[in-house]
Amino acid sequence: MKNQKTMTEHLFDAALYLFLTCIFLVTFYPFWNILIISLNDATDSLRGNLYFWPREFTTASYITIFRNPEIWSALQVTALRTVIGTAVSIICISMLAYSLSKRYLLGWKYFSFFFVFTMYFGGGLIPTYMVIKALGLIDSFWVFIFPGLIGVFLMILVRTFIEQLPGEIEESAKIDGANDLQVFVRIVLPLCVPVLATIGLFLAIGHWNAWYDSYIYTYKPELKTLQAVLVKILNQFQTGAMMTDAQQLAQNAKRIPVSSESIRMAVTMVATLPIIMVYPFVQKYFVKGIMMGAIKS
Repeated sequence: MKNQKTMTEHLFDAALYLFLTCIFLVTFYPFWNILIISLNDATDSLRGNLYFWPREFTTASYITIFRNPEIWSALQVTALRTVIGTAVSIICISMLAYSLSKRYLLGWKYFSFFFVFTMYFGGGLIPTYMVIKALGLIDSFWVFIFPGLIGVFLMILVRTFIEQLPGEIEESAKIDGANDLQVFVRIVLPLCVPVLATIGLFLAIGHWNAWYDSYIYTYKPELKTLQAVLVKILNQFQTGAMMTDAQQLAQNAKRIPVSSESIRMAVTMVATLPIIMVYPFVQKYFVKGIMMGAIKS
């Protein structure tokens, strides 16, 4: 027979659900508030008291944003760096993790120490800039890809995951005549889908949210990322030292009723929603990938 829960257990479950509901509301409501402000009439928003839904629904802020060529250019650059950077990093990280999972590798301790060392010590901003400039990556799209190609923490997750795979699978494949590359591509990679999907999510979020490298290493407007454009709009709104892009865009868009705040909120939504929509596709792999890649039995 199924054990009946005691009153104490019911009260504990109720308190737990209440606590989790509060956490959800606290984390979700700021995002919801940004959405309703971006969808509300800019003039009406000045009255305040927007809590649960727009009083005067309008998409004027989004129309204004998508009429701006700078936003489209930044969106294309961000999407391109996210797709290319994530794919290339997954390939490189998985190959490195597979190599370092073999303890018989000549110089294994040296290579492991070399990569772990970089997690604790860095060269600093100026030496890093000098290296990137010497490599000719300034004002190049590849400055978004190559400097952060390998994430050591993510590599350790993948390596630990590979070390937990049964060694008999690789041994049987090699008995059948498979070399290391064939074992890696045909056996190891398919088994590593959960952890690769997990680190892929981390990498995609990192690329999508990155703005500092665009701010430092690029000067051409066509290489600016979406987050860098968002930071520019935020700074202009906060200083108020000159006519903001929102006001200029409003004039160019046949005087659509928008404000700096509505543009700021709308750009925030445009920069946030795409990466949020990716999560449901990898959710089933997320917990499994983290747990199996982080804990070694």
